[in-house]
Amino acid sequence: MGAKGASEDGDRRIGRRALIVGGLAAAAGTAALARDELARLWWRLPGIDKPRKPGEVDFAGARWVAASDANWRGADRPDDFHVDMVVVHVTQGSLDSAVKAFQNPGHKAAAHYIVGKDGRITQMIRELDVAYHAGNRDYNERSIGIEHEGFVDRPEDFTDEMYAASARLTARICARYGIPVDRKHIIGHVEVPGTDHTDPGPHWDWDRYLKLVRRAGTAVTEEKRSAAPAGGSGSPTPGS
Repeated sequence: MGAKGASEDGDRRIGRRALIVGGLAAAAGTAALARDELARLWWRLPGIDKPRKPGEVDFAGARWVAASDANWRGADRPDDFHVDMVVVHVTQGSLDSAVKAFQNPGHKAAAHYIVGKDGRITQMIRELDVAYHAGNRDYNERSIGIEHEGFVDRPEDFTDEMYAASARLTARICARYGIPVDRKHIIGHVEVPGTDHTDPGPHWDWDRYLKLVRRAGTAVTEEKRSAAPAGGSGSPTPGS
């Protein structure tokens, strides 16, 4: 599970998005393009939230339960932060306890998704936003965090249903952002620089997991190919 003291991400100072807007503003008086960009990026100004659809999920079939807004920060990924990684976590508890923790503003951490032992998926933070799950600001900004119900020292917690559902989720994420399916881009929380966490632990079967992700990715590719109109490929949308 994400570290409680995610101080690197607790800093809500104006970041890269504001710098983008500031640069555009400086050029607005001399370039029509800059004016167009300012109009498009109006919501990136400090104090303005991008419009959201309540309850919208990024993975079809996931249930939506909102995390406390103290445990994530708004963004517009991948426009402002490139997404090139998936981080695998284990909750060290039940799914319900993880949901409650992520709803608690004092927890100061949350992941985008939780996968249950029964394969059901809960989304608590939109993929476009930065979740405080890795305990490392750079990794948070560039990754999607997926929690898995259970304990690192109980291999029986990692069920067939969990592996299959998580693999489908990760395959969709990788397809959406062009993330390679390998151990450089799909990592455990233990591999995040500076972490003191050990999850997903020695019983997480990485070979099995990556094979399932690749298999699910092939299905995603075939599905998109059959759904794409002739002469076009279409753009990924939430729920895809």
